[in-house]
Amino acid sequence: MAATLEKDDVVAMLRHVSERLIAQVDILTDADLAIGDGDHGIGMQRGFEGTLESFDATPPENIEAAFKAMGTAILSKTGGAAGAIFGTLFRAGSKVTAGKETIGGADIAAFLETGLEAVLKRGGVTEGQKTIIDGLAPAARAARAKEAEGADAVLSAAADAAVAGVEATKGMVATTGKARSLGERSLGHPDPGAISVSLILKAMQDFAARA
Repeated sequence: MAATLEKDDVVAMLRHVSERLIAQVDILTDADLAIGDGDHGIGMQRGFEGTLESFDATPPENIEAAFKAMGTAILSKTGGAAGAIFGTLFRAGSKVTAGKETIGGADIAAFLETGLEAVLKRGGVTEGQKTIIDGLAPAARAARAKEAEGADAVLSAAADAAVAGVEATKGMVATTGKARSLGERSLGHPDPGAISVSLILKAMQDFAARA
């Protein structure tokens, strides 16, 4: 289990995340069909395929560049609100790793907090509105609580909190985004963006547990 991650570890981890999300396209599509227009899965697939293409074309020189390249690929390839939100998460979060040769638990917690803050500003939403925030905010809090225990422990706590956040969205009425028009009919369905957060963090956790 990895307490810290070096540049090559981070690049390999983000590759693993990309491959995992690409493989989950059907799950994300089905979730979005229930409360949206069904394009979330394909959009995320394109974004993470773009990440792999970017890494192959221009191998990241450092940790910050790796996170930023993922965010840029998602921003340009995913499209729509998801592209803007997840692209912002990784691009903003990358800034806390500037100049670092390794990252540990505190760095990952800072990454999630900084990314969350940027997404909140960009999206104009708050926790409890059945969005990505309901997976990301609990994950950031859980990560900070475990910051002293290393990358693997922080990612494990964050992933578990994100999963709990996804479950919580089932009991929320969507008040923003495409699902807003459904009103009470959105009850019982998890938010696709929150699911994506949980899948990303779970893939990170799995990698760190083996590194």
